[in-house]
Amino acid sequence: MNIMRINEHATQLTRYGFVNCYLVRAEDGFTLIDTGLAGSAKDILAAAAALGAPIRRILLTHAHVDHVGSVDALAAQLPGVSVAASERSLPLLRHPADKSLRPGEPMESFAGGLPGIKTAVTHLVEDGELYGSLRVIATPGHIPGHMSFLDERDGTLYAGDALTGVGRLAVCGWTPWYFPLPGWVMWSRSLALESAVKLLGFRIERFACGHGVVRGGGAAALEEIVTGISV
Repeated sequence: MNIMRINEHATQLTRYGFVNCYLVRAEDGFTLIDTGLAGSAKDILAAAAALGAPIRRILLTHAHVDHVGSVDALAAQLPGVSVAASERSLPLLRHPADKSLRPGEPMESFAGGLPGIKTAVTHLVEDGELYGSLRVIATPGHIPGHMSFLDERDGTLYAGDALTGVGRLAVCGWTPWYFPLPGWVMWSRSLALESAVKLLGFRIERFACGHGVVRGGGAAALEEIVTGISV
């Protein structure tokens, strides 16, 4: 697992060269944003130990396998750890997943591995909530219930799969031809674009996505991408 420090508050952990999760430092230890694929727990715990703080919270952007794959293994080794996700993600975190759509949601299918987790979600994050230093922002589109998290201390947006950073910054659904995976498991491109537009209203300095390197440029970079999308 590659370990890359973003700044004084955060570290990016990358497996297989493109699957990211993040350790974000809080006063009492780390918040782990996403958990990578199954088999990542040992490396994540080692990284936290090397950085000198315990993992206190596991915060999930969404329910896909490359984001929740190591939740149960980590929780088993972290007694008392808090696990947080959106209420809309709960049925997708079951095994088997309940992919039923709710009234008002786009009647479009979505794919991607949904292995579910056995660990109980102990905190439901809501749009607009301040969870530690992280502002919770609902960003559905890639999948129902997707959340992004903005660290208001330094302007880092932990975007999950609402955006990607492989090759360049992109809105999920409009990724480069050489990284088609997010498009294959896409739910609603129209909602994904709405979510990207919503993000323009926040003070963002850099983008830490579920895939790719951390990208700078702030809101201006995102605005350029959004305005270039034709629907």
